[in-house]
Amino acid sequence: MSIVRSASAAQPEPRAAPSAAVLGMLVFISSEATFFLFLLISYISYRNENLQGPNASQALDVGRTAIFSVCLFASSATVALAAARFRRGDRRGFEVWLALTILLGIVFLIGQIWEFHDLGAKNVTLSRNLFGSTFFTLTGFHGLHVAIGLVLLSLALVLARSGDIDTAENGAWRSIEYYWHFVDAVWVVIFSAVYLWSLA
Repeated sequence: MSIVRSASAAQPEPRAAPSAAVLGMLVFISSEATFFLFLLISYISYRNENLQGPNASQALDVGRTAIFSVCLFASSATVALAAARFRRGDRRGFEVWLALTILLGIVFLIGQIWEFHDLGAKNVTLSRNLFGSTFFTLTGFHGLHVAIGLVLLSLALVLARSGDIDTAENGAWRSIEYYWHFVDAVWVVIFSAVYLWSLA
């Protein structure tokens, strides 16, 4: 009888099913990934179809954008470290890494605003040519997602401090974490297809 009981106790507990919030976020991410794919295809199709004005290789400052991109890429690591600290019960560590994630995201967004300002000064605008139209639509839409992600991360930080998010398995927190990783992953593709390709 004791053998049966000990064997039963040794079995791992079944993993909790994903919450409705997590499932909803995964569905949302899937739909947004499809939308980004179509925007990227449009950019690639029209990047050199310019009737007038500069193209990607003439207009983009790849080096500067790379610096700000590193900040966004690093934020994917810091949000993962925040989640790891949360799972260990280190609330202070979680808050520090999450705050750093927010700071890195803000730096990236400032860099994108700076880039848009400089392009505007060069008369590269949304309506200038097909490059401008597809570039600003693609990168601007991503910038909007970064801004939304920063609001969500800030909300998570406030809720964690107030005790409303008390575990790393909380559906709301996991949804925000997945969303931020998605935003970072999309920029890896955009940076490669838009900026690095312009150097070829």
